[in-house]
Amino acid sequence: MQAEHPTKLLIVDDLPENLQALNAIIRGEGREIHQAGSGEEALALLLQHDFAMAILDVQMPGMDGFELAELMRGTDKTRHIPIVFVTAAGKELNYSFKSYEAGAVDVLYKPLDARAVNGKVQVFVALYEQREAMRRQVEALELARHQQEATLAELNAAQAQLQRALAMRDEFMSMVSHEMRTPLNTLYLETQLRKMQLERGNMAAFGAEQLQRMVARDDRQIQSIIRLIDDMLDVSRIRSGKLSLRPGWVELSGLLRRLVQDLTPQASIAGSSITLDAATPVSGWWDEFRIEQIVVNLLTNALRYGAAQPVTVTLHVEQDQVRVDVRDQGAGVAPEHQQTIFEPYERGAGTSAPAGLGLGLYISRQLAEVHEGSLTLRSSPGEGSVFTLTLPRRDAPPAA
Repeated sequence: MQAEHPTKLLIVDDLPENLQALNAIIRGEGREIHQAGSGEEALALLLQHDFAMAILDVQMPGMDGFELAELMRGTDKTRHIPIVFVTAAGKELNYSFKSYEAGAVDVLYKPLDARAVNGKVQVFVALYEQREAMRRQVEALELARHQQEATLAELNAAQAQLQRALAMRDEFMSMVSHEMRTPLNTLYLETQLRKMQLERGNMAAFGAEQLQRMVARDDRQIQSIIRLIDDMLDVSRIRSGKLSLRPGWVELSGLLRRLVQDLTPQASIAGSSITLDAATPVSGWWDEFRIEQIVVNLLTNALRYGAAQPVTVTLHVEQDQVRVDVRDQGAGVAPEHQQTIFEPYERGAGTSAPAGLGLGLYISRQLAEVHEGSLTLRSSPGEGSVFTLTLPRRDAPPAA
């Protein structure tokens, strides 16, 4: 401890031989002696260091010991440093009274008694070291308290996060059970109905037209289950950092035309329509399957929340990027929900339990960012929403 925190002592005298003699008396292990030959030099040292005590010669040219002591007592940094005066003047000059009046704790007369001087220094050094040890203990306790508070805050945050994760897990399992049950129940009922027809020998129920309808219904339910499983797998890949792209040369305007054409029947069923503005052909290195996945998610959401109003898809071609805007005329998204809807398991605030796991927008934004692009939202309540997919244009595949 002493090696790390030496106790500093200041001695002030205008005669070098007096400084040398006093230094020899008070030096010791763990002590650091600083010497000054004038009051001005002593003030400079006092501003640089924290001293356990100061031994001042009374009679010095220029600033004497009493003047130096007065300046020390008037400064916060040096006010509490114990001062011991040293003088060669006789006791009859009554320096003792003036010294105590100046704030000194003692007065020593020359020639100095080495044992007396060393004894006084040991007392003040011990008091100083005790105060410093106590101060460091208080600082350590205060630091420990702050660390404990920080740890407690982290634990509380972790507990809240864990509780939220558990609640999300329970909600997720409930959603999965519900979303899986619907197509599985339909498949099960269809299977039971066919089994009953076969047991009754009613082969007329399996005519060409009936079989086509059965296969179409089965395909829809199987595709629903596959989409749910794919979404869950994508989330797992995203969170484990294993989601990879397979970029190829993609003509985007043609891709948009095909997707709009594929989803037009779904729009008609929803009482809506989809208009495409993508007259400018544009190509780039993108993962066609993943871009299709993003656009289908955006169009499906626009039809679901678009209040049976027309949906518009617009392709903007710029020098170093392309933008795809999907605009609906639905109720819009409140400002406080415009970021949370991109979080997993969010299924539209203020709506009545829409289908799906609430993973579409989360996965779409992650896919856009993996392409080094972005997926953003502009919306105002009552004025619809515009989702914008931005993708960089490249003449070569992105680096792995």
